[in-house]
Amino acid sequence: MGNEKKIREVFERGEGVLRLIPTFVPRAWGKAGRRLRLHPDDYYALGINRGEIKERWLSSINFAYSNRGHEEDEGLSYVQTGTGTKGKILLRDFVGLLGSEIIGEELMEKYGTMPVFSKLYDYKTPLFFHVHLTFETAANVGRLAKPESYYYPPQLNTYEGDFPYSFLGFDPSVTKEQVRECLEKFETDDNRITELSRAYRLKPGTGWFIPAGIIHAPGSFVTYEPQWNSDVRATFDNVTAGEVNTFDKLAQFAPNDKKHDIDYLMTMLDWEKNVDPNFRETYARPPVTAKTGDGYVEKWISYGNEYFSAKELTIESGKSVVISDSACYGCILLQGHGEFGVYKDAESAQLLRFGQASADEYFVSEAAAKKGIRIANHSSVEPMVILKHFGPNNPDAPIKSSLSILGSQ
Repeated sequence: MGNEKKIREVFERGEGVLRLIPTFVPRAWGKAGRRLRLHPDDYYALGINRGEIKERWLSSINFAYSNRGHEEDEGLSYVQTGTGTKGKILLRDFVGLLGSEIIGEELMEKYGTMPVFSKLYDYKTPLFFHVHLTFETAANVGRLAKPESYYYPPQLNTYEGDFPYSFLGFDPSVTKEQVRECLEKFETDDNRITELSRAYRLKPGTGWFIPAGIIHAPGSFVTYEPQWNSDVRATFDNVTAGEVNTFDKLAQFAPNDKKHDIDYLMTMLDWEKNVDPNFRETYARPPVTAKTGDGYVEKWISYGNEYFSAKELTIESGKSVVISDSACYGCILLQGHGEFGVYKDAESAQLLRFGQASADEYFVSEAAAKKGIRIANHSSVEPMVILKHFGPNNPDAPIKSSLSILGSQ
């Protein structure tokens, strides 16, 4: 690898902590909520035909392959190696060269890479009613499934958007035949499939876990989404908030000989999970306190699954703490300014231009995480708030998967 010397130099200079460059991703559907702290002139930075920028991908080595007409590096995170973006190198190249030095032996031996990333997505309008393929159906087209979790950060949700409700799963009374009838009408009439679902009002500071195979139509909150390395979906509603979804959005990730096979498309659903009569208890994820100390509190905001976890760290104004974790992680600073490890100028973004560097996003190696990162809040009035996502190897994450975990606190 031509960048080997530079990669090791940057890794050692950061003492195992890398500062990343913002990665913004356009989507051709929906309407942008414009809450990602991106300059209003830059929402069509990749061209009017690509649609508005609606997502920021965090610590990503995953290519945005579901986007048509995509850039060759779309969705991939870059590491700052000097001043600004000059000399930037893909995070994927750091992981490829350093291997267990950066992500630890367990992830490297089992997956050969960092198997998760996170994103912030921002839609003013509701998203379409879609499902991320199960591991079995994703494998049929050479892809991975996409379990994901949601957290609604208060810092980005002072404006709720047009529809602060999410359709999740199906009502327990719904039958497979009713869903099939909706799919049969996909190319002829509004199939109104969300009438078979349940809508849940969104609340800042809370979230959900959505396994692969559960159908969902996320509402209009800005959402922090840790997820498996994948970008596959099948859209089951053909009209979303007045926007028509063409048939290719339903069958894009079906084998060529199965694209019009309704029975096959139905197998993308994990039926029992979708009609769970205790859906909210099973999949809602209220925050759970991880640890507290002098001047800080840390909460689990994604937990109770075998794929990933995430925390929200809040540090009081004027405080300095050393925070250790059991696994490598990617993180973003959403509020405040101060120090993050060797970086003395960490700060949340206020208004970014497309393609510029920032000081709000980092990737922390396993060794650095275990040793502990010194974080200082230099504000005299505001807290510093950081969101951190981990892979499947953090042993400290709660394993309970229901609201009953709150009873133990």
